[in-house]
Amino acid sequence: MALPLEDRLAIAELIALHGHLADEGELDRLSEVFTPDIEYDLTDFGQGTLTDLAQLTDAALALGAGNPVAHHVTNVVIEELPDGQVRARSKGLGIRTDGSCGSVTYEDTVVRVESGWRITRRRITARRIPLNGLTPGTAAPL
Repeated sequence: MALPLEDRLAIAELIALHGHLADEGELDRLSEVFTPDIEYDLTDFGQGTLTDLAQLTDAALALGAGNPVAHHVTNVVIEELPDGQVRARSKGLGIRTDGSCGSVTYEDTVVRVESGWRITRRRITARRIPLNGLTPGTAAPL
C-alpha cells in the first residue's frame, strides 16, 4: 500500500520544522522532529555521529555563532520502505551571518511513533563538487 498523501505532507512538514526550530533557537523542541535516540551523522563535516537529543543540542550550542542564521530545505523526496519506515532525501541551504551560503543533502530515516512521524537517523553531506564530480564528456547532456 502506498504511503498516504497525509503522511507525505506530515513528513515534509517535519523536515521543514527543523529549520524553523534551529533558526529560532528553540532547541528544547527538537523532540518534535527527532526521536530521543537520534543518530545525527556529521561525519562529512569531521564531527562524527551524535547519538541523542542532548548531544545534538550541546553541539548546536557549542557551535554558537558558527550556526547558520537560516536553514532552508527543498527538493523533498519520500520513499516508503518495506519495514514501515520512510526514507526521505532533501536539499538544505544554510545562510551564514556574512551572507555566504552552503548546500547539503539530508538523508533521513523517518519512523511513526505515538506522537506522529519523527526522524530517527539523519546523515548530512555537503555539496562541494558540481555534478558529483563528473568530468567533461562522461555524462549525457541535461
